[in-house]
Amino acid sequence: MKIVFVFFAFLHFCFGTDFITKKEYAKMLYSNPRGIGCNLCHGQNGEGMVIAKYKTQDKKTKQLIPKELTSPSINDVEFDCFKNTLKKTSLNFICKGVVKKTRSDSIMPSYFLTDDEIKILYEYVVNLKDKK
Repeated sequence: MKIVFVFFAFLHFCFGTDFITKKEYAKMLYSNPRGIGCNLCHGQNGEGMVIAKYKTQDKKTKQLIPKELTSPSINDVEFDCFKNTLKKTSLNFICKGVVKKTRSDSIMPSYFLTDDEIKILYEYVVNLKDKK
């Protein structure tokens, strides 16, 4: 009887597809999908944050003007906006009621995520909003 149990346990561990849960997989994707995590720019809960502070020189007055490079909140966007931003497949799409144009010089990396990975990541990010 023990041999039968060990045999089925062995088969389950070898051929089972659920080594980690969807939530664990999504957390891994959010923290480090392809070498750099979403959390580094968008914050631990997807609320957006300041990525960098810098100064630019005004051409007329020659004075240095402080500026900030900020990332948007991603825990309250619509799925199509989220997906199009990651895939950069659409030239024009609507995010939060505003028509966005995809820019080739955007600093948002294209992670080459699959559609399934994007869905899992989106569900995780939207649920982060509740953890604030």
